[in-house]
Amino acid sequence: MRSVGCLIFDGVRAFDYAVIGEVWADRSTRPDLPVFDLRICGPAEARVRLGGGLERVPDHGLDALAECDLVVVPGVEEPDAVRDPAVLAALRAAAERGTPVASLCAGAFVLAEAGLLDGREATTHWALAPELARRFPAVTVRPEVLFTGGDGLWTSAGVAAGIDLCLHLVRIAHGQRAAAAIARAMVTAPFRAGGQAQFIPTPVPPPSGGDPLARVRAEVLASLDTPWTVRGMATAAHMSERSFARHFTATTGTTPLRWLLDQRVLTAQRLLEETDLPVDAVATHCGFTSAVSLRPVFTARVGVAPREYRRTFRGRDEG
Repeated sequence: MRSVGCLIFDGVRAFDYAVIGEVWADRSTRPDLPVFDLRICGPAEARVRLGGGLERVPDHGLDALAECDLVVVPGVEEPDAVRDPAVLAALRAAAERGTPVASLCAGAFVLAEAGLLDGREATTHWALAPELARRFPAVTVRPEVLFTGGDGLWTSAGVAAGIDLCLHLVRIAHGQRAAAAIARAMVTAPFRAGGQAQFIPTPVPPPSGGDPLARVRAEVLASLDTPWTVRGMATAAHMSERSFARHFTATTGTTPLRWLLDQRVLTAQRLLEETDLPVDAVATHCGFTSAVSLRPVFTARVGVAPREYRRTFRGRDEG
């Protein structure tokens, strides 16, 4: 994977364009690194308007993509914008030749519009994932991961996840040592654990006048260290367990037990970010018996273990 084509067109995000340029930069003076040939390709070599008011004239036209070992599509500022048919045709042609194609962030919309993601898994920035799924129902959207792929088509989540995917593509083509050296040059981590689920805010739904169970939810949130059960919540609501579960799901869109676990994990996230409490103390405060019982539930929902989550957000591990 020596020759890399960065496909640009009007509306490409400047940050993603810069990430591609940095990962596959010319480091021919470094004998320990592969020598890359990064080609900036665009429609008819015309001036391209990038996000943020920047402009760039591609070095090559779309036909140069035919000679590349990899094609990378940066994210776009407006996912619902109409794309140049020539750009979509160039992407389809690359994929049909067997050339790996990758997109960063909202670039997944471009791959999907070209028909390359039908019947495949894909991701994008978590805030755009519902729109990607709505517009392209043939695509299985996974909003919780940092990137997807492995069979010649790759997509990444938002912003920094684009760096993760680019380094991963270097790693599978040239090895861990090359990827780690590039990461050091960029002053970034060569590999991040978990997925973008750890960055997705999950606010507690505010009580409304038409929600008779708001009082019970508020009581539970004020005493998460209590060993709440669905039966206990139903008793507090003066309802049968079956009736409570039915009304709760109709009101919140989720079951009482799932809501309870989500709130416990959400509170654990906040405590891990904002306090120095040991993980065992965080666990008991949120209603778990210990860090051991917190870990599998936290990991399943967030994508990383509690200690790894704390390191991600605070840069250290405090027990």
